[in-house]
Amino acid sequence: MKTSFIALIALTTYALLASGAKAQAEPEAGGNEVQVWTGGGHGLNGSSSGTGVWNLGFRYGWVLTDAVGPGPLRGRFEYAVDVVPAFVVKQRNGAAYGIGLNPFALKWDFVPRRGVVPYAEIGGGTLFSNTQVPPGTSRINFTSSGAIGVHFLRRKNNWSAEVRFMHISNAGLASPNPGINTIQVRIGFGRFSGQK
Repeated sequence: MKTSFIALIALTTYALLASGAKAQAEPEAGGNEVQVWTGGGHGLNGSSSGTGVWNLGFRYGWVLTDAVGPGPLRGRFEYAVDVVPAFVVKQRNGAAYGIGLNPFALKWDFVPRRGVVPYAEIGGGTLFSNTQVPPGTSRINFTSSGAIGVHFLRRKNNWSAEVRFMHISNAGLASPNPGINTIQVRIGFGRFSGQK
């Protein structure tokens, strides 16, 4: 069992870090990004520090520009939408299960270097849950987030890994409105397609 686990880790690491093929799928103006992702993390401060989160989603993005900008900041602008059919918030009174829609993600895909595309992103959306998040507030919440990450390019597909800060709040729909600040790690598998 332990040998199988180590072999799986080694194979996954090789797949992520090995040099890609010559014709790598990368972000290009007029192209699209399709991705499935999952992430999880925990609350950062005060009463929400014991809160855990996990989510699973699907992304569709549009690469809107050719590479622009100076030197190391050179990159392409992408707009994306995430559908989140599974969102779990583990709170002191039990788990809350929800769904979400993030109608905007504004993403800067830096120019690829050696099969790696760093990126930075901000975004926001909604979270609808079966119970109040946090307890005593609202079942309807809004999410705002910022992330930094990298795509590991392969011939047709890519893997991504990122660190994401997410704020969950009812934006004053109910009182009180303490909000939850979380830090998450997200991994994804996807494809850039439709390039010129």
